[in-house]
Amino acid sequence: MTSVANLQPEPAPILACTISRDVQNFELLIDDMEIELGESWGDLGFDDALIFLGQPEAATLEFVAIAVNAEDEADLSRITEIIRKAKANSIKVILIADQVGPIALHQLLRLGAEDFVPYPLPDGALHDAIARVRQPAPVVAPEPEPAAAPAVAQAAPAAIAPIEEPYAEKHPEFKAKGDRDGVVLPVHGLAGGCGASTFASNLAWELATISKTDAPRVCLIDFDFQYGSAATYLDLPRKEAVFDLLSDTANADSDALLAAMLTFNDKLHVLTAPSDMLPLDIVGPEEIGRIIDMARANFDFVIIDMPRTIVAWTETVLSRAHVYFALIELDLRSAQNVLRLVRALKAEGLPHEKLRYVLNRAPKFTDLSAKSRVKRMAESLDIAIEVQLPDGGAQITQANDHGLPLSENASKNPLRREIQKLAKSVFDLNKAAETGKR
Repeated sequence: MTSVANLQPEPAPILACTISRDVQNFELLIDDMEIELGESWGDLGFDDALIFLGQPEAATLEFVAIAVNAEDEADLSRITEIIRKAKANSIKVILIADQVGPIALHQLLRLGAEDFVPYPLPDGALHDAIARVRQPAPVVAPEPEPAAAPAVAQAAPAAIAPIEEPYAEKHPEFKAKGDRDGVVLPVHGLAGGCGASTFASNLAWELATISKTDAPRVCLIDFDFQYGSAATYLDLPRKEAVFDLLSDTANADSDALLAAMLTFNDKLHVLTAPSDMLPLDIVGPEEIGRIIDMARANFDFVIIDMPRTIVAWTETVLSRAHVYFALIELDLRSAQNVLRLVRALKAEGLPHEKLRYVLNRAPKFTDLSAKSRVKRMAESLDIAIEVQLPDGGAQITQANDHGLPLSENASKNPLRREIQKLAKSVFDLNKAAETGKR
């Protein structure tokens, strides 16, 4: 199980970028870029693009896809400057236009864009445009071949989440069988408001829906008995059975644990925080250990949303964890809290090496100054920041307020895509470890 510690592969080189006022206006472009380039592409706003194209890092770019719509016609001067800068750096330009007037479109094409694709993107159009700009010499754009569309259609499921069949048709009734040995993944925010609960609930959901035919059993346990928000983020009521379970853990069994849980969309089991605010020491290390052990015996993955406070049973969770996610931000309070936590764990001889640091609201790859600050922070704290999550913006708050995971409310959000990648990495590594045991 410990093999899940190796979470982040080496980042792929950036070969292309989309440039737009707001890439969320071009969701089909996001899908096609992921199909064609995987993780080897980035997204830039107009201002960021002008800065990045002047940096040495832009030398790896093969092309940029500049996406514009009717609202951008008032900002043509800035867009033309981006095209000129790209051409000056020998970077090919693909123009994606959505209801742009003929005069504006003509002006942009005269600046030297290698190819033009209308939006919404026809099947295979972006694939053909990329193939043309990658040719060593300009050629006349051929008509798309009939086979191009099916090829893209077949690739699409890798980037777009498949439509799930009804849970009842795929799974028998869930019962406590004790036939599992689940991976325990606690999530601990080291500073207030760093997004630990959002990360925990979305990681649990991505794992629960990661496969159409072989989805693992996943549960989310909210151990923040005072301010736990998993119930809010998944729009679930808080059951009195949770308090009953915590009050008499010694006599509880796996059936009682499952009875206290609720399910979200029949796929994710959730033990919410109690309906009333309770002291964190209402349970001790033995009771917490018993709950985790029962969950491990019945689920493949156990995601635990931890309180920020270090309590008597934090050691119990840490000792049972396979990987202990510690969420931080790029600020002084996070740095100081990392030092305090590591110092406390080392003083007690606890396994601090299980900590995996996750930087939330990480800087964009074009923000070179902030990226250097991330590197200096890791070096000064003597830690490795293995996962960097982008700022998802206002959509994160909206999804949480609606009680929906990001995949259900904002599936193209950059934060959702990174959590989805992390979930797949964890799932694949665990599956490989299980296969190796046989």
